[in-house]
Amino acid sequence: MMTDIQLVELTVNGERHELVIPPRRTLADVLRHDLGLTGTHVGCEHGICGACTVLVDGAPARACLLFAAQVENSAIRTVESLSGPGDELSDLQRAFADHHGLQCGFCTPGFLMLAEGYLADEPDATREDIREVVSSNLCRCTGYQTITDAIDDCASRRRAALQSALLSTQDGSTA
Repeated sequence: MMTDIQLVELTVNGERHELVIPPRRTLADVLRHDLGLTGTHVGCEHGICGACTVLVDGAPARACLLFAAQVENSAIRTVESLSGPGDELSDLQRAFADHHGLQCGFCTPGFLMLAEGYLADEPDATREDIREVVSSNLCRCTGYQTITDAIDDCASRRRAALQSALLSTQDGSTA
């Protein structure tokens, strides 16, 4: 016999939550309606558009396709986790702004989380790799050139910062 509600414990953006929800409640609905994290957008509700992309244990995932119960005991990150103190933009968010990688903004959170997860796994991604990855999400306004430019710029800056830190460590100087 299936119960109408269940207790689910989720860690979202580093904060633990205990929720009593229907077993078939999607992660997207929990994030938006139960936790008030409206940066996760719901577009197609079929996993096609990517607007609902979040990170589950560091990997990009479509929140509309996951039941919240499926990701219990996983580390979930939403777009709200990207900004720093005082809502300071992350390097990736800044790159999107600098390269005009957004217009209406509906798809932007999904692209940001897709890119954040991808760059964490593939810091040496080429422009062609990035172009292929972003093709998995849909944008009707900007086209993909400015989004690819933003992610490529962020990846280049992260690589340069890492290289600088490594050189500083080897020189014995402080970073």
